[in-house]
Amino acid sequence: MTDDVKRGSTPPGGRGQARTRLARRAVIDAARERFVAGGYAATTIDAISAHADVPQATVYRLFGSKLGILKALLDTSIAGDDRPVAVPDRAEVAALFSEPDPHALLAGFAAFTTTINERTADVYGVLVGAATTDPGAAELLAVIHRQRGEGQRRIARTLARAKALRAGIRERDAADIIHGLMSPDVYRLFVVDRAWKPARYRAWLTDTLVQQLL
Repeated sequence: MTDDVKRGSTPPGGRGQARTRLARRAVIDAARERFVAGGYAATTIDAISAHADVPQATVYRLFGSKLGILKALLDTSIAGDDRPVAVPDRAEVAALFSEPDPHALLAGFAAFTTTINERTADVYGVLVGAATTDPGAAELLAVIHRQRGEGQRRIARTLARAKALRAGIRERDAADIIHGLMSPDVYRLFVVDRAWKPARYRAWLTDTLVQQLL
């Protein structure tokens, strides 16, 4: 075996990818702190770069713009990691849609929604604030709302096809109820404003979804 190919050695590309992931993580973590502390508009890429200890040139190369950083922060917060797999395509979501018991399906999505809100409540507030003055942030917020609506309509469709909805509730009605109850604004009202524990919110959301839909 030649000296340049050794068992356990890390290829240069692997080292580069690892450094890139570390830099991305550092920038995203720094952006969360700076955005939450000072707001989106007042936070500069220079401040994020300094806080992350990542050169500005690298920040621009990895994210393109401040909005690109915010989008990456939201993506990783929603998904819980930086894997390039959309949330609807993940195995845990597919498993919930395949759940034959409608009570368990709603309990699963209540838990899933709670977990996402725990990770995103602070940065979602940053996005909502930024959307009032920044067209790019407003467009990003609209995309997130659309994606959330699509997922919630799919829950309603799954329940309707299983004939699990209670009498008088149409699929569209179910989608509207799910949309309202699972809103991040409702989470914020209970958990942030009223100081509920996330577990209490999750139990309330499960019970309310079941009572309203099944």
